Amino acid sequence: MRLAKCTGIPKTVYLTTSVNLRFLRSKNLMWLKKHVNALELYTIDVIYGRRAGAGPAVYGALLQVLSWLFNGIAQARLWLYRHRILHDQPLGCLVVVVGNLTVGGTGKTPVVEKFARALRDRGRKVAILSRGYKSKTVPLWQKWWWSLTHAEEPPPRIVSDGERVLLDSEQAGDEPFMLARNLPGVIVLVDKNRVKAGEYAIRKFGCDTLVLDDGFQYLHLKGRLNLLLVDKTNPFGNGHLLPRGILREPIKHLKRASYIFLTKSNGQRDPELEGLIAEHNPGADMIECAHRPQYLQRFGVPADSAQDRQPLTFLKGRRVFAFSGIATPESFEKFLRDLGALLVGRERFLDHYRFDREDLAQLFAMAQEEGADCLVTTEKDAVRIDERLGCPLPLYYLRLEIEILRGASDFDEAVDRICFPQSGARQ
Repeated sequence: MRLAKCTGIPKTVYLTTSVNLRFLRSKNLMWLKKHVNALELYTIDVIYGRRAGAGPAVYGALLQVLSWLFNGIAQARLWLYRHRILHDQPLGCLVVVVGNLTVGGTGKTPVVEKFARALRDRGRKVAILSRGYKSKTVPLWQKWWWSLTHAEEPPPRIVSDGERVLLDSEQAGDEPFMLARNLPGVIVLVDKNRVKAGEYAIRKFGCDTLVLDDGFQYLHLKGRLNLLLVDKTNPFGNGHLLPRGILREPIKHLKRASYIFLTKSNGQRDPELEGLIAEHNPGADMIECAHRPQYLQRFGVPADSAQDRQPLTFLKGRRVFAFSGIATPESFEKFLRDLGALLVGRERFLDHYRFDREDLAQLFAMAQEEGADCLVTTEKDAVRIDERLGCPLPLYYLRLEIEILRGASDFDEAVDRICFPQSGARQ
């Protein structure tokens, strides 16, 4: 008995130590996450000129030096492809690329969804290829091991096989999961190597049309129609490249676009912006469009429930607490105000921020303190919230769709003109 008691002591101490280590590791990770988020928010403030003083000025100068370096790399990469030192690869099918010159916030996902749906409805076998930004990826050491051992890499992750959604938003990424959920009959694949993903879509699913989500900078794939999106409310930021600004490549690279979509329009023409685009790409067609709210979808309520969807008039006069983790939260909040909501509070998180239970408990507590009738977020944020969450207050997300204002009668006509040109039309 004494021996059993003694041998039990180390086991108990070992378990306690293990729990303490896990607790400390979790605490350290939370501390690191908090400070990384704070640095990102500070950087965004410096980029947009929201900070004054010596500190932001010095930090901005450092970012400018890095921006010059980034500019050189971006231009050198394009030069290598243009002079055939680096080679692009054809896949022998229609490839439609939707992308932008800037980071985040131009409204790519609704455009990708509209194009994929229109192509599917015309009988095309469509696959959407995404890199799965901020999704769970293979550890770097494992990629190195595959490279060293010449082992075959795993196939792309299948978010949707056209019939079922197979991955959640954490595994797939926000946009791929949302597209898969909204587009039955369309294949959705995630892989940083879009050539490999395209070959897989053709071989396994018999796809004849590939749509690249956020693929304007992916130069390795040949035979593409480049649809470039430009946010009319903030076309090119402060004109600097990353990390001093929001540009991924110089403005002059507008010339690489086949068609240019001016998004988030209020219907007013912008001669200065249109002139700048025409200066760099005089032959490009411009199609102007707006993101329109459609309805409010209740979170955590079965789809067949009478409470699952509310018209936009539901917001008028209601006390609303808004939260979002997107690139341009101002536009989302403006939609709510324009629809008559009384914003009693708002919380903004970093783009693609993944909410945990503690975050959501705090949001509900803040909303209750402000006497909110409900909370409203974006569709992209809703896919990052655990569906098993208990909601002390009603939680809705705002469903948006894109509508063409100028340059085509509607999306069907735009898809016909871009993807199915008549003889003599531009390829």
